[in-house]
Amino acid sequence: MDVVTLRNFEKLSPFEIKDELIKIAKQVAQESAITMLNAGRGNPNWVAMAPREAFFLLGQFAITESRRVMDKPASIGGMPKADGIAQRLETWLAGHPDSPGAKHLGEMVNFAIKKFDFKPDAFVHELVDSIIGDNYPVPDRMLVHNERIVHEYLMWAMCGEPRPPGQFDIYAVEGGTAAMCYIFKSLKANRLLNAGDTIALGTPIFTPYLEMPHLEDYGLDIVTIAAPQENRFQFTDAELKKLEDPKIKAFFVVNPGNPYAVALSEETIAKIVKLVQTKRPDLMILTDDVYGTFVKGFRGLLGALPHNTIGVYSYSKYFGCTGWRLGTIAIHRENIFDKAIAKHPEKILGALDKRYGPITLKPRELRLIDRIVADSRDIALNHTAGLSLPQQVMMTLFSLSEMLDEAKLYQKTCMDIVQHRFTKMIEGLGIELSENLLYDRYYGLVDFEFWANKYVGPEVVEYMKKNVHPLDIVFRLAEDHGIVLLNGGGFHAPDWSVRVSFANLDDEVYGQIGRATRAVARGYRQAFEAYKLALSQKAQPAPAAGE
Repeated sequence: MDVVTLRNFEKLSPFEIKDELIKIAKQVAQESAITMLNAGRGNPNWVAMAPREAFFLLGQFAITESRRVMDKPASIGGMPKADGIAQRLETWLAGHPDSPGAKHLGEMVNFAIKKFDFKPDAFVHELVDSIIGDNYPVPDRMLVHNERIVHEYLMWAMCGEPRPPGQFDIYAVEGGTAAMCYIFKSLKANRLLNAGDTIALGTPIFTPYLEMPHLEDYGLDIVTIAAPQENRFQFTDAELKKLEDPKIKAFFVVNPGNPYAVALSEETIAKIVKLVQTKRPDLMILTDDVYGTFVKGFRGLLGALPHNTIGVYSYSKYFGCTGWRLGTIAIHRENIFDKAIAKHPEKILGALDKRYGPITLKPRELRLIDRIVADSRDIALNHTAGLSLPQQVMMTLFSLSEMLDEAKLYQKTCMDIVQHRFTKMIEGLGIELSENLLYDRYYGLVDFEFWANKYVGPEVVEYMKKNVHPLDIVFRLAEDHGIVLLNGGGFHAPDWSVRVSFANLDDEVYGQIGRATRAVARGYRQAFEAYKLALSQKAQPAPAAGE
């Protein structure tokens, strides 16, 4: 594709460019009888089976409970009742020992009752009534038992060791993307972020974090805090120093990173903690830690700076459940956000009183987490807020399944899947890389300029930068090989980089993707050699007449 045409795509996000690449790759695949390979998606191609088996079996028991209460013609049942339901579930499971999920469901229920000291009937009724989906979510923010279970899961998935003291309040939401939208909306509504304010983004970063601040809804200015490849994708001291500027109201981080897939090191986290404690105790932090479970011993900023941090987590990648739309927002009960709202001038507090007055007699006592819930339904519909109850049951079972897995076999298997695919890609590229224990291997960022300098020579790189548009890489992969990758530049990664997902394709194709990427590099080298030959021929004197 010519340079002029490629420049037209510069304004689009990688995910919009991806749609054009898919069209091209599909056509190439049809014409050449090859398989299109879309490694641009982050959707995993594995699913956690055991908690799903338990979920669908629990649904069958719930139907028997509905029928027990009411059994009318036309298959009309009633709302499950709590009294004695735990014993009825135990008896029912004993009668279905060979049903997929029976053993695991019984183990999860008993584990939760003992670990959290739940009243058996109350807990089992929450599961059964919720999987039927016959009520609005009550409480609207999150079911009581589910919140306690998810809290414990997040302590492992996001906070790590040492465990932060105190308690987090959690809002169950429709995936990590909903969490982002709700948080942005409430930070603005509560005048914690106002039009013209400055936020910092840890880059490279998931593209929507780059795009949302510029919407007229928010009108925020951005300062980037770069994590360069040369520093193993850790923030440098010079970059972190930018956060000392009090005009920066908030710092948004994806950890481990997307697209570069490296977690913040213990050293980097310690530097951020020191900066906050000594220079910026008012700094608001949002951390999106969806990939943390792919790094052994992960510890995020929610655990290190619980009072300054809003935590976003999605179950989608780890459990292979993007279609379930399961996410959480977590805020510590002792936090700087509520304190900042309380310190607003009386005029602003009066405006907020008016905003939240319809849902509480004491709006000034409403915490940010509950303001987020209300804002997610434009206040007036707060009484119908909350994640659907069957979704919350699935969230409960995913969390309990992980807690029961003391050997962390599921985590190890997921990590082995992406590790194997990563190895195949590296072999296809024909390179060697040193081990990085902070690399989650869910994505790979191929810095084409960095790689080409080493493997095809700096002269070729110089030629590329003068004569080739950076987007040519992903378009050439689509046009010549039917392969879809995302351009790294759209994530504020190096312009000459591409993101590959190790989550969504079969193992064996990653070697093919690596070889195709090498073929693109060879094509640039051949173009350079032809260019150099043309220059040398042009420089030679014309032959004399008669020769």
